[in-house]
Amino acid sequence: MLDILIKNGYVVDGTNNPWTKLDVAIQNGKIVEMKKTINDRAIKEIDATGKVVSPGFIDTHVHSDLLCIYPEIHQIKLKQGVTTELLGQDGISVAPVNHNTKELWQKQLKGLNGDIGDWDWLSVADYLTHLRESNILGNMAYLVPHGNVRTLVMGFEKREATRQEMTEMRKHVEEGLEQGALGFSSGLVYPPNVFSNTEEIIEICKGVAEYDGCFVVHMRNESFNILEAVDEMIQVAIESGVRLHLSHLKVIGVKNRQYYPQIIEKIEKARSLGIEVTFDQYPYTAGSTVFNAILPPWTHDGGTEEMLARLKDPNTRKKIKYELEESRDFENWVYNCGWENIIVSSVGSDNNKKFEGKSVSEIAELRETTAADAAFDLLIEEKGNITMVVHWGLEEDMESAMESPYHIVGSDSIFGGKPHPRLSGTQPRVLSRYVREKGILRLEEAIHHMTGAAAQLLRLDKRGILQKDYWADVVVFDPDEVADKSTYDEPNNEPVGIDYVIVNGQICVEEGECHLTGNGSVLA
Repeated sequence: MLDILIKNGYVVDGTNNPWTKLDVAIQNGKIVEMKKTINDRAIKEIDATGKVVSPGFIDTHVHSDLLCIYPEIHQIKLKQGVTTELLGQDGISVAPVNHNTKELWQKQLKGLNGDIGDWDWLSVADYLTHLRESNILGNMAYLVPHGNVRTLVMGFEKREATRQEMTEMRKHVEEGLEQGALGFSSGLVYPPNVFSNTEEIIEICKGVAEYDGCFVVHMRNESFNILEAVDEMIQVAIESGVRLHLSHLKVIGVKNRQYYPQIIEKIEKARSLGIEVTFDQYPYTAGSTVFNAILPPWTHDGGTEEMLARLKDPNTRKKIKYELEESRDFENWVYNCGWENIIVSSVGSDNNKKFEGKSVSEIAELRETTAADAAFDLLIEEKGNITMVVHWGLEEDMESAMESPYHIVGSDSIFGGKPHPRLSGTQPRVLSRYVREKGILRLEEAIHHMTGAAAQLLRLDKRGILQKDYWADVVVFDPDEVADKSTYDEPNNEPVGIDYVIVNGQICVEEGECHLTGNGSVLA
């Protein structure tokens, strides 16, 4: 007897092929048969008449590194059809650490990954074991984060690495890859990654290339210097041989929107030269990250405590204000987007919860002070534990990138407070707004961008496609009803239209409701 039989559905298999009418049989965690009619009996039979049957969605950019072990919090990802997530993003995550750097990263990551207290792991291997032993709902894969290995070798210092230090960092990354990571990440606007030069990244990526890992990167600039930033990353790929994946591709600031087509041209040219380049993107014209990312890079030298000390010093504070208004030497959110478009999405203390969902300009009015002072004071009061949403661009530009064959869907989802709606709506939004309503992508293209293309990037074994002998990560949804319901005002609204989600052959979402006993695996 079969475990699960899905009958009468439109199978969109993740390869970009047109849909076909097939029954899908599942047993012992895998797809055992796909054909027009399967008459075998099953413990659970799902009638998918009028529904789409697709591979489980693979989210290539998330910040679930800590909270994925709490099903009651993490279930919103499963309810969107996400069965696999890629952790360790932006070069700032939870492993590897040592006894000296662990506390630093616990403080640094509170706003981004959440706070679960002390960790009981140090190495990548230990962290992945922790996930395996936890009740995770979906599958998890991991990237070795640049910032973590940099602090292991040279602390949080604002300087370039020596050749010996580069070699040591490469060894740490290779060790993480041996222990199960699928690639390497960096976020070149975040400390301490921002202090690195191109030579350092190339040296580390040479090791990543030897393991056929991918290099997933938040580039050094996504606004007025984005073309130079793309060139730098392509140079890294050429000189190291690594596979390159650009995180959350966008151009920050309407004043810079002319760079979009030039970026796509650069990617096309690189691929014509045999360089494997892809990118992910979330389907929104606003981003979200830690609030202290508004500050110039030099303010982060030494970590959070040093940053807060600088904000308390009147002379340093004056210098920072000037740079936020005038400087083009760093990824300047204030210069590009304005205080009115920077929204506080979560804070750590109850005292400042009233500011969640308000722009810095609005907070400044309420506090009867300047926007810069309101921002600095809030950072001090919250000890840096704040996230933000920033409105940065136009939908038509985002759509032009979405149409690229090198596009993959990644939510960049962050939990907590009044989050960005992409936490609850990314994949359903692609299917509703950009497939059904606007026709930017065909259904088969969108599914491919959320499944098969992501599996290819990560070199996942027998995942991302519906095929006999592949792991049964499956979504059943109504193509006419699926939709995101989360908004910037009500970001925690759950999506609709996703009926069943199956992870490794076990039903985890049934008629829209999530079972909190997980069946996820660590993909290493």
